[in-house]
Amino acid sequence: MKIVKIILLVIVIAVVAVLGLAATKPDKYHVERTASISAEPAVVFTQVNNFHRWDAWSPWEKLDPAMKRTFTGPESGNDASYAWVGNDKVGEGRMTITESQADAHVGIRLEFIKPWTETCQSDFALAPEGDATKVTWAMDGTHTYVSKIFCVFMDMDKMIGADFEKGLTQLKTVAESAPAAASADPTGAGATATTGK
Repeated sequence: MKIVKIILLVIVIAVVAVLGLAATKPDKYHVERTASISAEPAVVFTQVNNFHRWDAWSPWEKLDPAMKRTFTGPESGNDASYAWVGNDKVGEGRMTITESQADAHVGIRLEFIKPWTETCQSDFALAPEGDATKVTWAMDGTHTYVSKIFCVFMDMDKMIGADFEKGLTQLKTVAESAPAAASADPTGAGATATTGK
């Protein structure tokens, strides 16, 4: 009986310690990674500004071969939207381009629906760097208390940052192998497309 009480006491202390550590975590988070891509900003912009092209470089696209994808709104640029529903690795969510500045910036509202609900901001900043393009991929969001508890055990910067690094590496491969003519990306204003895999 004494051993049981000791075990329960240790568990209580551990729980209190975790909750206490969670309370010290910041309310907001920022994750950012940068890469240099040997291609013109226009070529890189074409890959980022069109969700139909993300399957070639996004770090999450291959996690679920059966993932269902739905594209709505224009082909690319402002108001273009991409929703997905997949397995436990990808969950369910939606991305919508809220700002599209040619060859310079793409702002995205990122909405997670499952396995948790959260809305955050994702941005791609492109800047000429000699014959290359400096690409900065960032994400900003707000922590709930539950996510703060999660962060006691998992470093969000390392977790999301690793995906960003993989995505930028794959984006680099795609953009550097794309012909310069690929920079001509029709906006397809008003077009709507829906696909499922």
